[in-house]
Amino acid sequence: MQTDKFLTTYLFVTLAYWIFMLSDGALRMLVLLHFHTLGYSPVQLAYMFVLYELAGVITNILAGWIGSRYGLSSTLIAGLALQILAVLALSQLHQDWIVTYSVIYVMAVQGLSGVAKDLSKMSAKSAVKVLSPNDNQKLFRWVAILTGSKNAVKGLGFFIGAVSLNLFNFVSVLYAMASVLLIVFFTSIILISNRLPKGKTTSKFADIFSKSPNINWLSFSRVFLFGARDVWFVVGVPIYFYTFLSQQNSGLNDFAFFIVGSFMAIWIIFYGIIQAYVPKLKFIRNKTEKQLLEAPFSWSLILSLAPISLSILLFLLDLSSVSSLIIMVLGLLVFAVLFAINSSIHSYLILSFTNTERVARDVGFYYMSNALGRLFGTILSGLTYQASGLWLCLATSGFMLLISAFGARKLK
Repeated sequence: MQTDKFLTTYLFVTLAYWIFMLSDGALRMLVLLHFHTLGYSPVQLAYMFVLYELAGVITNILAGWIGSRYGLSSTLIAGLALQILAVLALSQLHQDWIVTYSVIYVMAVQGLSGVAKDLSKMSAKSAVKVLSPNDNQKLFRWVAILTGSKNAVKGLGFFIGAVSLNLFNFVSVLYAMASVLLIVFFTSIILISNRLPKGKTTSKFADIFSKSPNINWLSFSRVFLFGARDVWFVVGVPIYFYTFLSQQNSGLNDFAFFIVGSFMAIWIIFYGIIQAYVPKLKFIRNKTEKQLLEAPFSWSLILSLAPISLSILLFLLDLSSVSSLIIMVLGLLVFAVLFAINSSIHSYLILSFTNTERVARDVGFYYMSNALGRLFGTILSGLTYQASGLWLCLATSGFMLLISAFGARKLK
């Protein structure tokens, strides 16, 4: 009976997290497409997401302490509430505002959305540790399902955001999104608030920093793992694809941005599906705990070969040729598979390293590192692409993965 109760709560938490991430993906695509059609440059669009990533760095470190002190349900519900505020705030943007003011306003709203996202993420990931049975194999499966499905749902949100903007106006879509989130918000108060452990007032702010070498080295490795993805994902690949399609005379140039957004969504969904499936892979399922501990090092080295190989090929090939585009698409799909395996093992290990007493703080600290990596990757994506194009973005990604492997090597 107790197991059934835990499973039901896990399903409630997962469903709330899914809908939140659906809105997160849709909101990102809405902002990109809407402001692109208004004539905003790729650099201005990138600026809009910098505060979103920066907010994640600060939020995760604080959310762990807040969750441990006031309970995981409080941070999950607070995340939903802030997302509703962010969506409604974005609906108040006026097209007659000057560009600088509009960019700053959207940056602030995206920052609020970033706070909401990481409050919800920390709560959902920590809840898995609290709710899961004392079985490492089941823990691995549960966290892989939650994390993988989250990414797939976020990718679906990309599609919904793009399609909705084609069918309805920007403000109407935002109001509809806020309405759905409001329903989830009140439902979560009723179904989840009394099912997760309460916080402890004895939790001290100074305890947010982990004293575990394994957690610290895993977090260090995570910074460069996710930085290595976003250094090409945020600016480099979207602009490369958009430029390539816009220069073609095939009639695709009118749909270039939509095609780019669709590819990014497909990539995320594909990555999420693989991530959820990782615990079932025979060469992962049969590993001992010691072998899983050693796995991030070898997988980071293998993963680094993908962007390094792509960067060399792009440096040598004609970027305007169809063959270079095909190589890029195939190479990024290989990257998705290898990245999903590595990321899934990381997500399991952080919950394996911590305990139910410190889970919120350790998970918050770990995902602070995740957000820091995305922030570095976002900034470097623009800088490297502007400096020398996509091949440099990918070369930087390979170098960051080697640093990630160094951190993973320290796990013991």
